[in-house]
Formats: sequence, C-alpha cells, structure tokens
Amino acid sequence: MGLFDYGSGNLHSAARALAAAGGRVVLTGDIRELKGCDALVVPGVGAYAACMAGLRAAGGVELLADWLPTGKPLLGICVGHQILFEEGTEHGICTAGLGLWPGTVRPLAARRLPHMGWNRVDVPPGSRLFAGVENERFYFVHSYAATRMPGTDGTLVTTATHEVPFVAAVERGNVCSTQFHPEKSGEAGARLLRNWLDPRNPQDAS
Repeated sequence: MGLFDYGSGNLHSAARALAAAGGRVVLTGDIRELKGCDALVVPGVGAYAACMAGLRAAGGVELLADWLPTGKPLLGICVGHQILFEEGTEHGICTAGLGLWPGTVRPLAARRLPHMGWNRVDVPPGSRLFAGVENERFYFVHSYAATRMPGTDGTLVTTATHEVPFVAAVERGNVCSTQFHPEKSGEAGARLLRNWLDPRNPQDAS
C-alpha cells in the first residue's frame, strides 16, 4: 500500500495505523513506486490551496488520474478528502480541486471552530467502510468541510454535525474519503481501515 508523501499529511501516525490494520506500507513521494502499489492513501492537513499546490508539484494529479480507472483502492483523509471535491474556498480565494466529488469545501458555519474531538456519524445503508462501526465515534480536526453532496450513481455519503451538518465520508467504487482521521480514531478507526483494505468481507475483519 502506498502512503503518498507530497509534503502534507500526518504521515507517521497514518503509517502506523495502516500497518496495524494489516497493510504493508510504502511511504514515498515517488510516483512510479506508488503506481506499483495495490492501494493508495492520500493524506492532508492544513490549507486546501497549499495541499493542492503540493499535490500538483509532486505529480499527484496525474497519479490519481491514472489510478482511478485501475479499480485499486484509494483513500483520502482530512484535506486529502477535501481536495477530491470540485473546489475549496478559503479567505475569499477559490482553488480548483480534483473534481471527483461534486461540491465546494467552505468554512463551517459554526460558532466553535475548529471542530476538534470525537463525533458520531450518520451512515447510509449499505456502507462497507463503516461495517461494524456505524454507531461509533471518530476523531475530527477541521474548520472547513463540504456541507452538501448528492448521493447518486452508487455514491454513499456519510454525514456528521457540528452545529451544522457536513460531509464526513464518501464511498464510490474503489474510492473512499473521510473528513475525520481514522488513524486517530482508536479501534473504530482501525476497523474502518481494515474494512477499506479488505472490502470483500468487512464484517469478518477483526
């Protein structure tokens, strides 16, 4: 499994959590090496625009364009989830994202920011990512989020609420993404990562 080091992300805790979930983790920014992996994780922390700039500079846009048709698993985490949307708006500046998910990432319309800590999620029926952890809490650290996204064409949208509802996770085919940090979410996050790594039979992952 490739953990993409493009200059943005909580890489070491993510690597430890993925390894604990059963993955053999390759932490690298080498595009050729990542293309040879059987799964790919795109992390991200900080500003949307900075993450997109780092991704483009590292060749990540081309990597993901080539990756998506392969059917191999892809997971975006935190800002790595946000950049899969069409665009992000920060401080009045709009930055184009990858456009895989429809919608815009904006500041949460909440009085208390950042949204930091444990929160429950509202999981749609049929989710394999959340199998066995539908009623658990996950760890969030963010001030921005997509607040609307239609669940169509087999796309499953999980939501959470921090004063206002927002998109907490998305699943479609081989691609999943989470606004929260599974690597910081204890056993619930570990189970979610095992579900992602072994989508064939998530209920039996242990």
